Amino acid sequence: MGRLYRGSGKTMKIARSLLPLTMLLLSGCVVGPDYNAPDTALPGKFSEAAGKSAGDTTLNPWWENFRDKRMNELVSRGMNENLSVLQAMERITEAQANVVAAGAGAWPQINGGGSATASGSDGSLLKRQSTTVLADGTVIPGSSHTQSRVASGNVGASWLLDLFGQYARSRESANASLDAAYDNVNVARLAYLSELTTTYISVRFFQEALALNRENLASRRETLKLTQDIRAAGAASSLDVVQAEGLVNQTLAELPPLETGFYQSANRVATLLGVPAATVTPELIRAGSQPYPRHSTKVGVPADLIRNRPDIRAAERTLAAATAEIGVAESQLYPALTLDGTIGAARTLSAVSGNLTSWSFGPTLTVPIFNGGALRAQVDIADSVAKQQYFAWKQTVLNAIEEVENAQAALIRDYQTVAALRRLVASNEEALSLARESYRGGASTILDVLDAERNVANSRLTLASAIRSLASDYVALNVAIGGGSAIETPVPTPSPNRKVASAAAATQ
Repeated sequence: MGRLYRGSGKTMKIARSLLPLTMLLLSGCVVGPDYNAPDTALPGKFSEAAGKSAGDTTLNPWWENFRDKRMNELVSRGMNENLSVLQAMERITEAQANVVAAGAGAWPQINGGGSATASGSDGSLLKRQSTTVLADGTVIPGSSHTQSRVASGNVGASWLLDLFGQYARSRESANASLDAAYDNVNVARLAYLSELTTTYISVRFFQEALALNRENLASRRETLKLTQDIRAAGAASSLDVVQAEGLVNQTLAELPPLETGFYQSANRVATLLGVPAATVTPELIRAGSQPYPRHSTKVGVPADLIRNRPDIRAAERTLAAATAEIGVAESQLYPALTLDGTIGAARTLSAVSGNLTSWSFGPTLTVPIFNGGALRAQVDIADSVAKQQYFAWKQTVLNAIEEVENAQAALIRDYQTVAALRRLVASNEEALSLARESYRGGASTILDVLDAERNVANSRLTLASAIRSLASDYVALNVAIGGGSAIETPVPTPSPNRKVASAAAATQ
């Protein structure tokens, strides 16, 4: 007993000496590269803008600069009803659950089970048959009969120690993916804002084009009547009347395609609002003026895009997640230590009854020795994916800069085009008035009037189209700088489950 006591003392000393090493192993060392935010060389300013930062544009309701109440109402109605936005918001829930799942492995896994069984046998025996003797001496042959009942239960626990940061990197990856999910909501919202406003601009363009064509139709019918009156007076030919009639019919043929364009655009607006097509047509059937921006847009500098463009932020977070996955793959190259333990109890009720309790506890060390290079290949794959995500991030940045440059260049020249077309329309309208007066006086032919009418109609439609392009390019520029992308977007506050996962991370 003395030797046993001294041996136990040595064991305690060894345990004390190994305790710091054990704690070090339990704290683990996180393998894999630590993430650093990517960087790329950007110009100090855009080509046709002042080199001054625009600040935070994500909360700027730029569509209000059109001063169109109907547009503002539609944007507000669909902000959280657009199906693409709703899908992106639901993916936040999925990403939050992934954070919990990624952190769950760092906690001990405890499982319990139980069972109850009954068994027995019944039958006659040829030999050694049991008998029963009654009080009067009567002998009753016996039969073989056995029965037993067994109830058992067990509890097992297993804890895979995160020695090399597998779960730490998994949580890091999952949290980065959650951040990307929030940013992707803004990407979907920005796409919704872009398509809804440009589609609404198309609705108003087709209405304006229809109104102009109806005005042209009335004007050409007036010219036809004038030609018929002059022919009745003997000063015009039948050819003049036929030419005037042809222009009327041409205008009539131009109306149906414009009506089709209006209804298709109105139906698209309904779909973007998450309601069946044609449900908003009655609201839009009443004509309104073409949207025209009342204020210019502060473009800022290229560096602003890094924080204001949600697709750039999402790409950066995806890169962070991919970088963490390198550590997850690399941790598989190292040994894994698992602490396992079980406690079981059983109770037997039979001819021989009793209780039985058992337990076991001990570590299990798993060391990868030979796997044909599969584990190393997984590291190489994760590393390649991270590099691809870096290139994708850089491409997203460059595309964003190009979109801003293109939209700004177009918008500047759109203003110039609209101003010139307004002057052209005024000149053509005056020329038409002079041509009619001259035709009434017999100083010119009907062709002069018809040409003047054609010029007026074409220039008016061209002006309406130019205003449509200007408004669309204004939308494109604000979308390109990330304007309004964060309005009514859920704040990325950790859910209770995510807080649990974060607490688990803090204990590692």
